[in-house]
Amino acid sequence: MDILLLLIPLSVVLALLIGAGFWWSVASGQFDDLEGPAHRILDDDDAGGPPASPAAEGANTKTVDDTLTPIKLSGGGGR
Repeated sequence: MDILLLLIPLSVVLALLIGAGFWWSVASGQFDDLEGPAHRILDDDDAGGPPASPAAEGANTKTVDDTLTPIKLSGGGGR
């Protein structure tokens, strides 16, 4: 029963903090435009990013033999 003397005021303080945080977010405009970010992600932005250079196209020439495998890392695997 003594624990209720601690838990009830603690829960009231927590509820007040959550309410204050929600009030602050509404007052600062966090919920003004709910659909804008969802539409912005769908916009096609062709102007973004640096232009691709011809050297960058052939830069990924890694073959299967160039990859690290557990056998190559452990020194052969056979003991």
